[in-house]
Amino acid sequence: MKNILKIAFLLVISFSHAQQTLSLENCYDLVNKNYPLAKQTQLLQQKSTFEIDALNKGKLPKIDLNAQGTYQSAVTELPIHLPNLTVNPLNKDQYRATLDINQLVYNGGMIDANAKLKEVQTKTQQQQVEVNLYQIKTKINQLYFLVLLLQEQKAILISKQEQLVSKINELKTGVKFGAVLLASEKVLEAENLKIKQQLVENQFDKKRLLENLSSITFSIIDENTTLAQPIISNDFSTANNRPELKLYDLQNTQIDVSKELISKNKLPKINAFGQAGYGNPGLNMLDNSFQTFYMVGLKANWNVFDWNKSKKDAQALSISAAIVSNEKETFLLNNTLQLQEMENEIHKTEAVINTDSEIISLREFVVKSSDSQLKNGAITSSDYLVEFTNLYEAKTNQKVHQVQLALAKANYQISKGY
Repeated sequence: MKNILKIAFLLVISFSHAQQTLSLENCYDLVNKNYPLAKQTQLLQQKSTFEIDALNKGKLPKIDLNAQGTYQSAVTELPIHLPNLTVNPLNKDQYRATLDINQLVYNGGMIDANAKLKEVQTKTQQQQVEVNLYQIKTKINQLYFLVLLLQEQKAILISKQEQLVSKINELKTGVKFGAVLLASEKVLEAENLKIKQQLVENQFDKKRLLENLSSITFSIIDENTTLAQPIISNDFSTANNRPELKLYDLQNTQIDVSKELISKNKLPKINAFGQAGYGNPGLNMLDNSFQTFYMVGLKANWNVFDWNKSKKDAQALSISAAIVSNEKETFLLNNTLQLQEMENEIHKTEAVINTDSEIISLREFVVKSSDSQLKNGAITSSDYLVEFTNLYEAKTNQKVHQVQLALAKANYQISKGY
């Protein structure tokens, strides 16, 4: 009983695996999740967190422990001798150990400005990663719809083969009773072998394309996987939502924050400091002995004139902003032209598809008539095969046009940023 359940369980797994279906959105999600470049988004965030933490450490006191021992060739002495007063000269060997503390009091908000700049830089880099990942979607579309086309062609080939086998069986009966020449049957059997070849080619082409799709999505896609037909509706009036546009906006924000940082460079900086120590001599240079000492104070620094360096830096950033604006304008122009071409291609393919059904209906009528003529001996099997092939060529063209339309719509969506 356990063995039966085990076999049944394996059969269920095998069946579900064989029936696996993959959608176009699944492929997009797999790229965003598994593609090596996608890992950079999290890595950039971690890097930014550490760098901002390091910047904020500048607000904490800086503590240094220093020690030194020196020997000098001469020391300070009184140049005169005073009666009844002896001043011992300093030792030539001197020693000092100090604990120095420096605390930032005010620097115009430089630390916060640097942290803000680092955050914007990280967002810009992350958006660049998103732009690079987004461009892979076009490659996904090409592979996905090629496999989809092979699926449709396989279905048509199988349908064609089934109808052809049925016709061959009819001719076998006619040959058996002498009503049909054996050559007529062989013509159709040769065509059946040709279909078998096409099915083999179809199978290997699909396997190759699925392997490529597996590689780019970094996932395992079985050759028995069925790709779902995507339902895509285009709204040509929607606003452009390409990730590049957000990247340009972030670059402009980064330039603005950099300008703020430059303006803060000109503000004064104030630090508090303290020093405690032990040495010989101490602060009293007339006391030639080991002493403890301390010192506290404030220090201010203000660069009142920087030879217009800040002004030049700001002008350079303004030019950078103009470059970003020009790049954005160029991108929008090229993207608009691309979207116009795609929209025309969509409308053209839709118009072609409208006549495919009419062509198929006419071809089906001709094949039906040829079938009757073949049965009555009015035409040969070769003549019938020509019309039969024309019918399935029309059906194949219809599927090709439908897949081309779906691909054009998918590419339009990507070019529009959706």
